[in-house]
Amino acid sequence: MAKNKKQVNINEDGEQVMSLTDHLKELRNRIIVCVAVLIVGFVVFLSQASVIVDMLTQMGIDNGYQFVYLSPQELMIQHMGISGICAIVITVPVLAYECYAFMSPGLKKNENQFFMAAMIFGIICFVLGVLFAHKIAMPFMLNFLYKFNTTDYITAQISIESYLSFVMTVYIIFGIVFEMPVISGALTQFGLLNPEWLVKGRSVAIVAIFFVAAVITPPDIVSQIMTAIPMVALYQVSIIICKFIYKFKKKKDEYENEDDE
Repeated sequence: MAKNKKQVNINEDGEQVMSLTDHLKELRNRIIVCVAVLIVGFVVFLSQASVIVDMLTQMGIDNGYQFVYLSPQELMIQHMGISGICAIVITVPVLAYECYAFMSPGLKKNENQFFMAAMIFGIICFVLGVLFAHKIAMPFMLNFLYKFNTTDYITAQISIESYLSFVMTVYIIFGIVFEMPVISGALTQFGLLNPEWLVKGRSVAIVAIFFVAAVITPPDIVSQIMTAIPMVALYQVSIIICKFIYKFKKKKDEYENEDDE
């Protein structure tokens, strides 16, 4: 990550301060790092795009699908699209770190620790979401949708564009859905969410989850159910995490109040 040499001044209270120009230079350098990672990532993934596409299409082939492309440039465009999505995915953690590093001098020690833990946990949750989609959700969806065809005169010859779009949409949705505990924990840490609200609103939340799953997934009932079930489980995990953070935060506040007295 970018390590910038900062020209630091000392104010009357003995605190280190930076000028506006130095802040802007640091911000520029961190943006350059993110753009560089995005470009390099795109080039690297583009060189391996055929391997990635082969891996993704193999799931469909194993379930009986046949793939075609309907225009001369369609396959090349899909290679570029896959490369762009993968490059963005690996750039997001770098962007999060650069934002954290830019803000860290103004954060307290416990806030720094929380942001770092949230970033690491967020990356882990996203990877788990994609792995869940790749290993469990996608094979089940593809198999169910293929066997839904009970006729002999209709064969599954799928456009490579529609197939890859479906797969990547499901991967991204599951990756984002698995961020629910991280988001809930962050809101609790900032005092914007109380675990009691989550417990009392559980029945309403389950209905809302199935509605959201129907909106964000491709228009088939299997995708909606396969998305809603993990969301319900993650909602319960979010309650547990929020309770832990809330209790820890409450004890810390009580300890600080005792020190002030």
